[in-house]
Amino acid sequence: MKPTSSRAARRLAQKGGKSAGLTVSDLINRVAKAKIKGIDKALQDRSKRILTSYLETAITYKMPIKKVVDEMASGQAAWRLGHAVRDEILKNPPEAVTNAACAQGCAFCCILSGGEGGVITSFEAENLSTALAPLAGQPDGRVWHPEACPALDPDTRSCRAYDSRPMICRSFLSTDATACERNAEGATEQGAGLLGSHLDYLTVHALCRQALKGITQVHTHSMSVVAAAAIDGVDPAERAGITRHKPSALERACSDGAKAAQA
Repeated sequence: MKPTSSRAARRLAQKGGKSAGLTVSDLINRVAKAKIKGIDKALQDRSKRILTSYLETAITYKMPIKKVVDEMASGQAAWRLGHAVRDEILKNPPEAVTNAACAQGCAFCCILSGGEGGVITSFEAENLSTALAPLAGQPDGRVWHPEACPALDPDTRSCRAYDSRPMICRSFLSTDATACERNAEGATEQGAGLLGSHLDYLTVHALCRQALKGITQVHTHSMSVVAAAAIDGVDPAERAGITRHKPSALERACSDGAKAAQA
């Protein structure tokens, strides 16, 4: 029996793959047909190959359909695949990596002048919240700078959620720390940017959303708001509603990332 609504489909998917009538092969077909606005065909095809490889591996290892859907929806799949691409890049690191000027306490990239802090997945939001929750009520990065990430220690300017930091933090690097300081004050100097793997991570997650339409929802969150909510002691049951993006945020991040990569 096919579900009559997206809500019904989600209920069935939560019960297990057989009752939902969904297979991993179905997801592969959905990925093949998916489209992301503002992204050229070459990038979409690359991301489809990456995500399809994950799904084919799921078939090989007989992963339950519910687990596959959960990983795709939460962003855990994009996280794993983004890391795999990043690891490949770092095997033969580009000049920007070998000449990186980043160091502990050099936290000007953590001044989130746009107020957003980047698009992160539900998987990352949960990890970041869990890491920061024990610090609720303590002074945070906003003591050092009003627009700094709350995850920072205000004295040392080191990240207190380093092991749980989102992909955008792991992808950002700079060859000129002085330029980062000036950019934090509003300048637009060259020297800082994101590893190319970050765009793969974003587009893979966007493809997951397209492939799971009518099955389950795929959300993204504001990193700065997630960190602030945890530090400010917001009730966990209320955090998602505060931190969650509108659906357009993910496509916009993909489009902006693609334009930056071509510049």
